[in-house]
Amino acid sequence: MIEFSAYSPLVQATLLVGVVFLQAVVLYVGYGAVERVATPLIETITDA
Repeated sequence: MIEFSAYSPLVQATLLVGVVFLQAVVLYVGYGAVERVATPLIETITDA
């Protein structure tokens, strides 16, 4: 396992911000893909 306590507090904080930002980007892209797939499906169901 990676030991982050060996790094300085500044590096630890930067890594934390980077991980949170990466998670936000992945969720944004993922929800966009789900919305792109689900919107036509929902419209098909409601128009039937």
